[in-house]
Amino acid sequence: MLPIQFNRVLSVFRLFSRPLLLTASLFCTVSAHADVEVLTSIKPLQLIAAAVQDGAGKPAVLLPPGASPHHYAMRPSDVRQIRSADLFYWIGPDMETFLVPVLQGRDKPSAAVQSLPNMTLRHFGEGAHDEHAHHDHDHDHDHDHDEHAHEAHAEHDHAEPDHKTVAAQAAGHDEHDHDHRPGSLDAHLWLLPANAVVIAEAMARDMAKADPDNATRYESNLAAFKQRLTALDDRLSKRLSETRSKPFFVFHEAYEYFEAAYGIKHTGVFSAGGEAQPGARHVAAMRERLEQAGPSCVFYEPPVRPRLADSLTRGLPAKVAELDALGYGIDASAGGYEQLIDNLGTSLAGCLESL
Repeated sequence: MLPIQFNRVLSVFRLFSRPLLLTASLFCTVSAHADVEVLTSIKPLQLIAAAVQDGAGKPAVLLPPGASPHHYAMRPSDVRQIRSADLFYWIGPDMETFLVPVLQGRDKPSAAVQSLPNMTLRHFGEGAHDEHAHHDHDHDHDHDHDEHAHEAHAEHDHAEPDHKTVAAQAAGHDEHDHDHRPGSLDAHLWLLPANAVVIAEAMARDMAKADPDNATRYESNLAAFKQRLTALDDRLSKRLSETRSKPFFVFHEAYEYFEAAYGIKHTGVFSAGGEAQPGARHVAAMRERLEQAGPSCVFYEPPVRPRLADSLTRGLPAKVAELDALGYGIDASAGGYEQLIDNLGTSLAGCLESL
């Protein structure tokens, strides 16, 4: 017979060991169903991914707030994050050339969304009032055909293209989006809600393949995302249709996808190269155009209001407002992308309606 004191110790051990065993069991269960690690290059793609992954995880984003995808300098931690993520999404070599060398060392699924089938792509210099923006991918839009095509080409469409091909594309398109030269690809493609739907559909398929247990959730989230975007599109279309004749100017030629969607067009661009400072002659010409335009709106991008905006509009009947193409400050939640598009429409309409 065991000593009474030992029996008491054994009872205490049994009492505390049960919760420990239960905790270990729960930990193993959670580990077995870990979230799919989704990483995107920029905030707008993170917002789309968040709508699809809602309730099954939260996607991460590579670029910090305020960083430009045109001129980002990679850190070692960024490289490690890209290579460890289960799924990675980027715009493509026309915007983020800095990613091409890093992706050559990645062995998990990636997708350059500019290369997804059925994406509507625009090129700088195209008319904003075209009924249909240019399609780089000529695909049958029949529903059944699309479903079979997506299934048959899932490995090809959503995996990272051959790295030699990507590198060649990067060499051919280097500086295109930086300079916004006529005829070069406009990579601000997320600002067209129809493109966001195409991206979300690809993400839902990829996530379902990586995480079959949550496939139904991803499908449901996708359907809800489409429904919300349809309602938002109807509302913005009605509001913006009443402001089409009013002039506005921008500091960055980044909004033509959004403009084409709602039949509006900016009157002028203060700096066609994004972050580049315009020359004195260009500034004088813009000041003259502002004078000729009469009451108008001048939109800048966050987080900093440029001094040039105030000097250009001083003494003129022009109002200065913010227009955010990257979703600066928006939380990566299920409704984040709609908030990005709604903010754009509300900022534009709000200023133009006040003229």
